[in-house]
Amino acid sequence: MTDIIADSLTRIRNAAQRKLDTTTLLHSKTIEAIVSILVEKGYLEGYSVSEEGAKKSIKVVLKYDDNGSTMINELKKISKPGRRIYKGKDEIKRFKNGYGTLIVSTSQGVLPNDEAFKRGTGGEVLCSIW
Repeated sequence: MTDIIADSLTRIRNAAQRKLDTTTLLHSKTIEAIVSILVEKGYLEGYSVSEEGAKKSIKVVLKYDDNGSTMINELKKISKPGRRIYKGKDEIKRFKNGYGTLIVSTSQGVLPNDEAFKRGTGGEVLCSIW
């Protein structure tokens, strides 16, 4: 597998479509940072990191509203291994008129677009969610 971020986003998307309570992702610091942003923004219920020998995994708990529909309308990978997408701080100010979130890999870590704008830094746009 070459793109662990795309694999994780696909696992979350598929679990939400099937209305599963949890899904398991492969662990990396970037994936853990992305999942923590999704929890902070209210798209996921929570997550926990488990260690089985030398392998780590992230167990993600999905979030649904009162009608049983998922909180995630669209979860999309933007920057791909064949084509990296970089944006400056002014280009990532708002996404979907404030209803969505861009997750940006900056020199200060993996941040949501509003936090990256506040800090005055741009970077590689990893994914978008709304």
